Amino acid sequence: MMAGGAPRIILETERLVLRSWLERDRDLFREINADPKVMEFFPFRRNHAEADALFDRVNAMIKEDGLGFYAVELKETGEAMGFCGLAPANMPGIFPSETIEIGWRLATRFWGHGYVTEAAAALISHGFGAMQLAAIVSFAVESNHRSTAVMKRIGMRRCPEMDFDHPRVPDTHPHLKRHVTYAIINETVLPGLKD
Repeated sequence: MMAGGAPRIILETERLVLRSWLERDRDLFREINADPKVMEFFPFRRNHAEADALFDRVNAMIKEDGLGFYAVELKETGEAMGFCGLAPANMPGIFPSETIEIGWRLATRFWGHGYVTEAAAALISHGFGAMQLAAIVSFAVESNHRSTAVMKRIGMRRCPEMDFDHPRVPDTHPHLKRHVTYAIINETVLPGLKD
């Protein structure tokens, strides 16, 4: 179930539940999308209306095909902290249409506890196991060292040949245009390929 009622549980880890979003999470979603620290490497923060529209789109995506940016809940408290998920990269001309990306965003009070690494590692495992994905990519602004450190910790490797200037970042933000790409290959689906 989305936004109201019981959540759709995607997976659980030792400390976390990755699930669909509930209506009670909407304020947290607004918070992370408006926070200047969380959004440091994005050209714009989102106001309430924009965050609400994105919240609804993310829920619709999860409902439609199970892919999306899932709420990350701390088991101990039941509190949503942000998101981590697998979703179509949707970058025509940069990645093939079937490319799946992994991405995350947490409220700053939850940074530094390994939650993103734990959630992302579990999603890579789920993506390669249950979903039989061939590969997963992740990309970030070149200077976003926190995100690229997570990419390395979850076993992704830098693919400089896939780096790109993000087409949805306006020219008014040149320091945010260049993105580095990391990828991991599912060797059970694509045997013999090295990531």
